[in-house]
Amino acid sequence: MAHQADSEIKRGLAQARGHIDSILSMLTEERSCIDLAQQLQAVESTVRKVKRALVEDHMQHCIADAANSGTMSGDEALRQFKALTKYL
Repeated sequence: MAHQADSEIKRGLAQARGHIDSILSMLTEERSCIDLAQQLQAVESTVRKVKRALVEDHMQHCIADAANSGTMSGDEALRQFKALTKYL
């Protein structure tokens, strides 16, 4: 399913991949644990932002649009919303 935030999600995932590639190189170079921890924090932060964008996009454009158009019942919309909240 395409999401309106796809470009933001892809950009964020590419950024996280870049951080991970840096971490792998840093391990080979035997860089300090502090440097590695900093890069790992950057990965976590980026992935967290991407996840939030995906979940928010799904709530706004999939659940809400389907419920408003009548293609999804209110009960189903609520069920999906509840399922998504655990990822925020």
